Amino acid sequence: MREETAEQPAPLRSGLTTGSCATATSLAAARLLLSGQISDAVEIVLPKGKQVQMRLEFCRLVDNFAEAGTLKDAGDDPDVTHGALVFARVRLEMAPGVRFVAGAGVGSVTRPGLVLAVGEPAINPVPRRMMTEHLLQLAEELGYSGGFEVTIGVEGGEALALKTMNPRLGILGGLSILGTSGIVRPFSCAAYIASIHQGIDVATTNGYRHIAACTGNASEDTMRRVYNIPDIALIEMGDFVGAVLKHLRKVPVDKLSLCGGFGKISKLAAGHMDLHSRHSSIDLPQLALWAADVGADADLQQRVRDANTSQQALAMCATAGVPLGDEVCRHALAFARSVVPAQVQVEVFAIDRQGGIVGQAGVALSKEHT
Repeated sequence: MREETAEQPAPLRSGLTTGSCATATSLAAARLLLSGQISDAVEIVLPKGKQVQMRLEFCRLVDNFAEAGTLKDAGDDPDVTHGALVFARVRLEMAPGVRFVAGAGVGSVTRPGLVLAVGEPAINPVPRRMMTEHLLQLAEELGYSGGFEVTIGVEGGEALALKTMNPRLGILGGLSILGTSGIVRPFSCAAYIASIHQGIDVATTNGYRHIAACTGNASEDTMRRVYNIPDIALIEMGDFVGAVLKHLRKVPVDKLSLCGGFGKISKLAAGHMDLHSRHSSIDLPQLALWAADVGADADLQQRVRDANTSQQALAMCATAGVPLGDEVCRHALAFARSVVPAQVQVEVFAIDRQGGIVGQAGVALSKEHT
């Protein structure tokens, strides 16, 4: 087996989530209101008990509220919010408890299907719990019996959100405040998988029974061309096809279209559910066997085994009139069907780098779509 790319994992630095940033800044602002203490750093406790100290960019009184801000440090994770200023503005209220408000750069929920109700600020449950626990503990320590209005914002968050799945999920106006552990693991699949699940949940809750799970922009464009499918029903799965297939056990749909580059679909055909080159490889000997099943002679089989990439193998087979793309899609279809519930109709498309369909299975379509 060969890697399509020469990626080698290396030790990477972890960071802290926007939820941790929101907790630190809201705590600092509340402490300033209640005690007059201005902080340049604040210590918080993460959900699993780890204590971390976070540096503040500012902590100040403004009229009848206090505000504090910190720069999001995502470590070595390629997070769109890395380096963004996350800030909290806290006001005291007569009624006890904590009330959350979406500030500039934080989105609001506009569609059902998420864990938050329509109209709520996009501050996820764990960050809400973290902030609530820290603020209530502070109130108890300082003998305060009232409540808090907490507004969370992210500088430039509305523009940053356009680089995320929020608009497709119906979270408009900015980013989500996220995190379950408080820590950003570099290249962790957890957040991405959660967004895949959310995408499926939102699509089904809003009545879409046919979804298309795609590995990237080219495959999304292909599905739009083939089906004119709306964005809400397009699931950006990246390499995490397993996250889609397994979630459909809990949230079944009527029809699932899987679409991706030929190399990634060949990995699915071989039974891989994480298609990233760090976790699965192109199996050229297996491609040669599948080519043999659909008419490749011994010479072509050897050339497939010796190919530099899956695309080269596909091109050689296409020149020889051997439908390797369709055969790979048939095996990918069989594997996908073994994971999802029987009532889900599944189809698979493999595309080239230009978005042209080079293989398909489980599809009642004419070749005019290729």
